[in-house]
Amino acid sequence: MIELQNITKRVGQFTHIKPTTLTLKAGHFNVLLGETGAGKTSLIKLIAGLDPLAGGTIRFDGEDVTRLGTQKRRISLVHQFFVNYPHMSVFENIASPLRVAGMPESEIQGRVEEAADILQLRPMLGRRPSELSGGQQQRTALARAIAKDSRAVLLDEPLANLDYKLREELREQLPELFKGRGAVVVYATSEPEEALLLGGETALMQDGQVVQFGPTADIYRQPATLSAAQVFSDPPINVGDVVKAGDTVRMGAATWTLTGAAAGLADGPYSVAIRPHHVLPVAEEGATVPLEGEVIVTELSGSETSAHFRMATGDWVSLAPGVHPYKVGEAHRFYMDPTHCYFFAPDGQMVA
Repeated sequence: MIELQNITKRVGQFTHIKPTTLTLKAGHFNVLLGETGAGKTSLIKLIAGLDPLAGGTIRFDGEDVTRLGTQKRRISLVHQFFVNYPHMSVFENIASPLRVAGMPESEIQGRVEEAADILQLRPMLGRRPSELSGGQQQRTALARAIAKDSRAVLLDEPLANLDYKLREELREQLPELFKGRGAVVVYATSEPEEALLLGGETALMQDGQVVQFGPTADIYRQPATLSAAQVFSDPPINVGDVVKAGDTVRMGAATWTLTGAAAGLADGPYSVAIRPHHVLPVAEEGATVPLEGEVIVTELSGSETSAHFRMATGDWVSLAPGVHPYKVGEAHRFYMDPTHCYFFAPDGQMVA
């Protein structure tokens, strides 16, 4: 278990990590999710001991490691930019931390081969990094992290520079790779879909602070704040200003009748948010609230079509299954499913 107790990071007059208290446990992935610049890498460097704390305490399994160097913390760190020793073979790269730890050669052989098999590196064990592709070099770095007996494995967007197919394969394999090893696994990503695939618990990060932390699926379904909903949505979640009066809500020219918890809200202004796959180009069961907008961007991606459209109240996105013949610059009617709307108070807290 890793406990971050009110830790902060400052560089000159700038605060990179605001006071953060967080408990990261073994047995599942702990995902740091946020846009570039949100503070994910800064937080990982603090946990690793690569950067000094401005304040607070870090504990590994109850031990205060705040003043310990990186090696004494017994961590494995994998960056998005693969780091291997160029003068060593793949085998020696994977084995290097085990030799530093004084592990017997017989055990080193077994650990290296096990990690190499998991990451499909057995045929490359005798090669140097310069003889490998970028994906093979990153797999070598991951194999080194798997083979090492670490208290914490810190993965800073490790799949970002791999080809699509390998990235998809490793996303599925990673939870199993570290299962049962007893290490706390911390995984930084800017992709909400990746966080959902990895499961576990997620810390949503924004502007150097954690805005929500908990089981990944729960955060996706129940974002505590508007900023949390915006972080955990790709394409971006649609947001609009609404006014509630009685059991009716109005957003520009669109109106609908409220049901469920939202019907009990006090009258007044709110922000409404809804994910793009609940805004469709055709009326379907549930998707009944018409929205008129001018199509400004459209894209076909696999089996889905997205359309960015402009209304008087702002720009929204629709993401729908199938192929839809949008024309940029033309008006189009979309249909929103109001049962999937989130309501937020003026201070950004979710209220329904």
